[in-house]
Amino acid sequence: MQFATVQPVTARTDLPVITDEEAAALARTTVNLFRAWELTDAEARTLLGDMAQRTWARWKTGDIGRIDRDLRARMAILMGIHKALRYLFTDPARGYAWIRKPNAAFAGRSALDVMLRGEITDLIDLRAYLDAERGAW
Repeated sequence: MQFATVQPVTARTDLPVITDEEAAALARTTVNLFRAWELTDAEARTLLGDMAQRTWARWKTGDIGRIDRDLRARMAILMGIHKALRYLFTDPARGYAWIRKPNAAFAGRSALDVMLRGEITDLIDLRAYLDAERGAW
């Protein structure tokens, strides 16, 4: 058996960091997006990495606390999904509804079904799919 040689990768220090203020804005925007997607509280909490029920309830009232890196990344990916849908559908309502519609690309499941598996990689995969569909790659 032969193994491939792994080349070292340099850290990307040029990538921007999401500030606390930006994270709070992302949180408020995420609450609004989830309303537009008509998510249940359980669905919303799953997409946010199994957020605690009390924390989600506070977010919905505008009380945003500390936001860790994983949650910042999840919200940024969700905004990328939203952005891609806005590019693909000129009517925002169609993009919001698309989230729940069965899709042959997902073996008849909806995009929401894919995202509700709960892993951050599920969000990344959906965003990559949408970016490819809109020709962003």
